[in-house]
Amino acid sequence: MPKPEASPIFPAVVENSAAPGPVLIVCEHASRAFPAPWGDLGLSAAETAAHIAWDPGALGLARGLAERLGAGLVHAPVSRLIYDCNRPPDAPGAMAERSEHYQIPGNSGLTPAQRLQRVEAVYLPFHAGLAAEIARRMVLGPPPVIVTVHSFTPVWFGQKRAVEFGIIHDADPRLAEAVLREAAGCGLEVQMNAPYAAADGVTHLLRRQALPLGLMNVMLEVRNDLIATAEAEAAMADRLAPALARAVAQVAAPIAA
Repeated sequence: MPKPEASPIFPAVVENSAAPGPVLIVCEHASRAFPAPWGDLGLSAAETAAHIAWDPGALGLARGLAERLGAGLVHAPVSRLIYDCNRPPDAPGAMAERSEHYQIPGNSGLTPAQRLQRVEAVYLPFHAGLAAEIARRMVLGPPPVIVTVHSFTPVWFGQKRAVEFGIIHDADPRLAEAVLREAAGCGLEVQMNAPYAAADGVTHLLRRQALPLGLMNVMLEVRNDLIATAEAEAAMADRLAPALARAVAQVAAPIAA
């Protein structure tokens, strides 16, 4: 009898692996790809391009920061609506049935077997690839500093958001506090733990990949209307990279000493 076809695997995308800098940038919501076997999940073309499917501008900004900081970059290859790599497998938001006011038909009523297929196809390969890159850097150089890059919409459930640059931490606030200090003069409305905080369940990746190893870490959120074009992404990278470099130097110095 012919063997059943294996489920597709979508591993983490690793860029700049040989970059010498101490920072490893991660972009969990980089992609709006909807590959087979899931397809568009019953969404329109406009919906698959909306912020519910990915973080607009985040990958371009992450690449710009990686270039300026001499950093490595790891990012997810499929839409977060297929699987949100910043959520654990048991979280409803890992394969959300609803996002803001959008219904996600293809995520409605998933069976445990269907959820497990996505875990094995997307979540596990992504985190395995990231863990491998972290381990490689720990062997070859100083412990990497984990910086995750996200974007957020300027209006959420009809409410405008004044914050432009959010800095989020979990149990270890040291790098976040350093970034907050160094970003004070960057010309943005900067807030700590906004528009989200660890209590909202947004720091799963930091909890899984950074905290158990004692790695310095921070989650960055930039309002997506400020990085809506390639030129804006580059300008934001120019603005934030110096502040990040100074912040990392502050917290990494005791490790390197």
